[in-house]
Amino acid sequence: MTTIADLQGAELGKKIGKGEQTRAHILEKALELFRERGYEETTMRAIAESAGVSVGNAYYYFKSKEHLIQAFYARTHEEHLAASREVLARERGLRERLLGVMRAKLDTIAPYHQFSGVLFKTAADPLSPLNPFSAESQPVRQQSTDLFAEVISGGDTRLTPDLVAALPNLLWVYHMGSVLYWIHDSSPGCAKSDRMMERSVRLVLRLISLFQFPLLRPFLKELLVLVADLRGEETPVPLTAAGVE
Repeated sequence: MTTIADLQGAELGKKIGKGEQTRAHILEKALELFRERGYEETTMRAIAESAGVSVGNAYYYFKSKEHLIQAFYARTHEEHLAASREVLARERGLRERLLGVMRAKLDTIAPYHQFSGVLFKTAADPLSPLNPFSAESQPVRQQSTDLFAEVISGGDTRLTPDLVAALPNLLWVYHMGSVLYWIHDSSPGCAKSDRMMERSVRLVLRLISLFQFPLLRPFLKELLVLVADLRGEETPVPLTAAGVE
């Protein structure tokens, strides 16, 4: 027997579904205008008109243009996570896992390459909430770091616990640098970025192997301190003298 609570729940589900559709529609129209007019020249009123909603409704779903870009970041991040899950479920070698996740990142953002310069210009402002090191970006930053932790911990390469703890933050910075390289890549099909990815992953793996030597452990510690400062986090705990087992 259908109860009033069931009917109310179904109605609420419909409203939530419609709201998500409206939110996604506004975001799509905003991205179109950003590409056509530029970020600075696009107003929330223009976005609302293009989406066929009132200005108040546009502000209901997105408090500002910056929040629209945050939503775009979150969407591409979710697409990257989904693509990475397939790689991590299939691969066990550290090289294959890291290279697969890095390539998945560039593959999922490839449709937005022409638009990426607009995003970078806005996100490069240290005071912008779009800055990858900002408090507003912390959820996506943490989820991305957790993904690299899974890359490390789920592979067949044996690493000491302190190195397992250290690498995700370093790999997050590495992947941000790779995205920046891709943004400035004007080669056909971003072929240079693909070559860079292949070579840089080999370099990263060699560095991981080198960190087994006691003489390089202080270097790794200093590197972790720099990354922690950059991310606005606490200084990591001291590393042991051990390395890769």
